[in-house]
Amino acid sequence: MGSPEVHGFQEESPEELDPLEQGLEDRVATEAEAEKPVVREQLAEPGGHEGAAEPAEHGRPDCSKLVLLSAVGSVFCCGLDFIYFIRHLTDDHKRESARMAEAIRSFVNTFIHFTKPIIVAVIGPAIWLGASILPLCDLVWANEKAWFQTPYTTFGQSPDGCSTVMFPKVMGGASANEMLLCGLKLKAQEVSGKGLVSWVFWPGTFIQDVMDRIKELTSSNPVLLEESNSLVHCNMSLELKQANERECEVLKKIWGL
Repeated sequence: MGSPEVHGFQEESPEELDPLEQGLEDRVATEAEAEKPVVREQLAEPGGHEGAAEPAEHGRPDCSKLVLLSAVGSVFCCGLDFIYFIRHLTDDHKRESARMAEAIRSFVNTFIHFTKPIIVAVIGPAIWLGASILPLCDLVWANEKAWFQTPYTTFGQSPDGCSTVMFPKVMGGASANEMLLCGLKLKAQEVSGKGLVSWVFWPGTFIQDVMDRIKELTSSNPVLLEESNSLVHCNMSLELKQANERECEVLKKIWGL
């Protein structure tokens, strides 16, 4: 069986990119040239190879120092497209649930094993997988108007994105349960206080503030950035990979019912 097709990921030409990506082509891998997946408003089937193109495939060497994940529009990411998902589950529950679980497993493992710093600019709502992957990234900067929610149980789903491990680590067990079990909706300032977001910027200056911080980071030696990033994550990879496997097995079980 071939790799799932990625319906939710598209590539833009440079002139179509958000202002966040302008002017940093040689130092930052952005949506048009990222080594791995780009977060979109909705993910039909994350994890396919179409969303994981190497920079060389875009006609340029891998000279980027970090990856910036952002979104075009007012929404960061709403997770899986459940309408698309449910429609395909009606064909063959067992086969399609296994395929979707494998797609998510592969997608999340990309973040776990990624060697360069991943910077996230959350311009708007981050829901389900769009919120659960944030602790897997290195720096998360949010627009003050953004909000975050993981209403898994409300929609008959179980947590993904290693959130069962990372949310308690980042926010503590009580806050993690409020989000993962109760679907608590939190504002940017609230999640910043809990450690899910590293910095909150004012909406009117969000793009410029992100650009300024990115320029500071890209002035560093690329080897130093990558090696420092590896040191931070070296003791967590196995635990996260195992958590990802457990979560995907539960999802497959639930979807296969």
